[in-house]
Amino acid sequence: MSRDDKRAGAALASIFALRMLGLFLILPVFAVHAQTIPGGGDMTLVGVALGAYGLTQAMFQIPFGMASAAFGRKKVIVIGLLLFAFGSAVAALSTDIWWAIVGRVLQGAGAISAAVTALAADLTREQHRTKVMAMIGSSIGLVFAISLVAAPALYASIGMDGLFWMTAILALAAIGLVTHVVPPAPPPPTGPKPPFRDVLFDTRLLRLNFGIFTLHMVQMAMFVVVPGLLLRYGDLPLASHWKIYLPAVLASFVLMVPAIIFAEKRNQVKPVCVFAIALLAATLLAMWFGSTNFTVVACGLLSFFVAFNILEAMLPSLISRIAHPNSKGAALGVYNTTQAFGLFLGGALGGWLVKNYDAAAVFIGGTAMVVLWLVAAVTMPAVPVRRGSATAPPAHGILETKS
Repeated sequence: MSRDDKRAGAALASIFALRMLGLFLILPVFAVHAQTIPGGGDMTLVGVALGAYGLTQAMFQIPFGMASAAFGRKKVIVIGLLLFAFGSAVAALSTDIWWAIVGRVLQGAGAISAAVTALAADLTREQHRTKVMAMIGSSIGLVFAISLVAAPALYASIGMDGLFWMTAILALAAIGLVTHVVPPAPPPPTGPKPPFRDVLFDTRLLRLNFGIFTLHMVQMAMFVVVPGLLLRYGDLPLASHWKIYLPAVLASFVLMVPAIIFAEKRNQVKPVCVFAIALLAATLLAMWFGSTNFTVVACGLLSFFVAFNILEAMLPSLISRIAHPNSKGAALGVYNTTQAFGLFLGGALGGWLVKNYDAAAVFIGGTAMVVLWLVAAVTMPAVPVRRGSATAPPAHGILETKS
């Protein structure tokens, strides 16, 4: 990659990382903390609080993505980060579960994911775009790992309000990166834009959108129940959960990198994606049968992180390949909207299933959804070869062929 490609990728990955760290920090501790605040004994409300930001993310991703094309990517990203910081402050000042939900809803109103990924696609050459998207996706996996390790210790030292104030500060720091480090966006592509309905109903994009919806729904639902399982069946205090999370996440990064390199160098993106989805399904199936076994849950976390990190890195790159150049913002807006719906529904349904059934029910539901995704992925047409590859087809073959 050129110096500009690396600069753009590193800066945008850092913006994603600072924002997502704030969101992820509460995942390992909130379900336990909620038991100490008014209304926090209702697991459905706890799940809603965990996933609430996903609802407003879903509502604003497409408008923010389209606004970024009309008014400038950077302006929209800065506005979104300010909204996120304000929501973090409201959550920090909350005194019960309802105000925590309000804060999470306001956090989600800062829906910048589509604008950031569209800017990444604007700033990088196509033959290197997967690498940049992998940097962004890997940054999400990395901060997820950091949050799982750091959150219990931070919660013990600064409390839940301190965690929310930290997320506000991180969002403001990300604004500095946007204004001073990220290169200027190039002029938007000229020519007519495809109708929005073509973006919304493209069957290739629909498969990827369903995939990211499922991935994040499963992620959020799992972390409604996993902290409690580690406490109950491993007799592992909350402050010691990093002993499980850290080795699992570090090992998952080691295993993820060769898979992504193989997929790109050998043009085997579809087989690697299918493998990762199948691994995710097998993991949830094992955790379904072994939800009361500490060893099964701990090993399941390792294979979950491997699958999650591979898919998180590869899916947005595929969206940017398939979408028409003039509709990347809209396509990534739809993609991030479905991702946000998955986050919200994962939290809400995960809490409802635990309240009305048990932890195993979360893994049953997750397994069913991932199996549907696996079927959609197996029947997906061949993934377009990136431009710049020796075996790449003409551009019109990538942009116009419909399945």
